[in-house]
Amino acid sequence: MQPVDLAAIEAERQRIRDAYLAEERPASSARGVHHVALLSSDVERTVRFYHGVLGFPLTEMIENRDYKGSTHFFFDLGNGNLLAFFDFPGLDLGPYAEVLGGLHHLAISVDPTTWRRLRERLDAAGVEYAEESDSSIYFRDPDGARVELLAEPLGEMYGRSVR
Repeated sequence: MQPVDLAAIEAERQRIRDAYLAEERPASSARGVHHVALLSSDVERTVRFYHGVLGFPLTEMIENRDYKGSTHFFFDLGNGNLLAFFDFPGLDLGPYAEVLGGLHHLAISVDPTTWRRLRERLDAAGVEYAEESDSSIYFRDPDGARVELLAEPLGEMYGRSVR
């Protein structure tokens, strides 16, 4: 690992803040996240995990328009947000890998009571996780994607607004 100049990194972070982060900013051109799509190697196993363990209702299953025989299925994450999956029967996609430019993790906001209940459900299901700051749990889904359950309101991080 190469040495890192932390002072230079903070100076660059501040330069970018000064250039782009404004008190008054226009409304976003987007309406919100329609869905985030991940890959599933086993549709039913994925449904059992996200619907059964995490309590995210399955809302739809359709054929993927881009690959015949592939299932595109959706889970409700609240506030109109959806988590979607594709399977690709017949394709050997190999195991999940975190790569530069790829998905690092998916953070899902839950209230503190639900966070504690879901931590108990992860324990009961034998899912290993790392707990951070009594408000964050990181774990891997059945295909290896890293998921975070965060007991912070939407738009907040460490108790401060990030909107």
